[in-house]
Amino acid sequence: MIVTKQAVLRRFWYAVMPVSLLDEGQQGFTLLGEKIVLWKTAEGKIACLQDRCCHRTAKLSLGFVENDNIVCGYHGWTFDTAGACVRMPQRPDEPISAKHCVKAFRAEEKYGYVWVALDDPLTGIPEIPEAALPGFRQVPEFYEPWKIGALRLMENSFDSAHVAYVHRETFGDVAQPEVGAREVEVSDFGFDSAYDSPVVVRGDTAQKAVVTADGRTVRHTHSTWYMPFARRTAIRYPHGLQHVLITCATPMDNGNTMVVQWVYRNDTEADVASADVVAFDRAVTLEDQLILESCEPDVPLSTQDGEELHMPSDRPGLIMRRMLSQLLREHGETEQRAFA
Repeated sequence: MIVTKQAVLRRFWYAVMPVSLLDEGQQGFTLLGEKIVLWKTAEGKIACLQDRCCHRTAKLSLGFVENDNIVCGYHGWTFDTAGACVRMPQRPDEPISAKHCVKAFRAEEKYGYVWVALDDPLTGIPEIPEAALPGFRQVPEFYEPWKIGALRLMENSFDSAHVAYVHRETFGDVAQPEVGAREVEVSDFGFDSAYDSPVVVRGDTAQKAVVTADGRTVRHTHSTWYMPFARRTAIRYPHGLQHVLITCATPMDNGNTMVVQWVYRNDTEADVASADVVAFDRAVTLEDQLILESCEPDVPLSTQDGEELHMPSDRPGLIMRRMLSQLLREHGETEQRAFA
């Protein structure tokens, strides 16, 4: 599936950056091939426009913010948060036509991140229960581009069989490659999945993050897939620690994805330093990145044509593909492929 050619994907919310980046001024971003510029007003409102001045197509992200408006760095044309041109320095006393405008997009702040929907959203920003629960802290982890297709990362997040091999240096065990069946409960825009798995606690970094000196433990995992490219994975250990991963695979274009990840934990900084939490998840994600960047980014949604072969543990990913295929059909689209 070529994400930039599937119009319905524009109708979802995507985490595009930590809101703290806007404290430094306007920021450019590419979402589903659409170049956008974001900034924050004095009252904290997030503004998002197409990153293209309607005068000579210069990037507005190369300009500056003034009085809550964005000023093009080429000729000074100034646009408000709705995209209307409110000032042309070369014509200070003449009215400005309504056609002098730039397209505006929806943008909101939630969980400390900026979320953008390019078209009328079909569903809301994912609801993360731990964000409102007392006793949980939030630890920012990663905001970095990977050379992958967004769906590859989502499938990998629910792929129990890869752990033994991809993560053999962190918590996997090649001596136990067999995996049990995952329970999957489908909803309108995603699914929930539960799974118990024995894991190795290997090395000092893992022992600090998991808070155990034992060489092995069991993880009870409850995961939610939020269509199309976000997941919540709540990991519970026998001694009570909960480590909840939020991963957004935000598609910049067809082969580049911004990985946005943070975690919630029911412990404190005094229990485990944030740096130790991040260090273990960093080791794990580097293992994933190496493999996923070797995979073709164009994931075929068809599960029957033999282009990719499957095994029982692939079930969550195959459900994703079928649900995305159904989404396209419901909105009058056909899957677009790179080879087409």
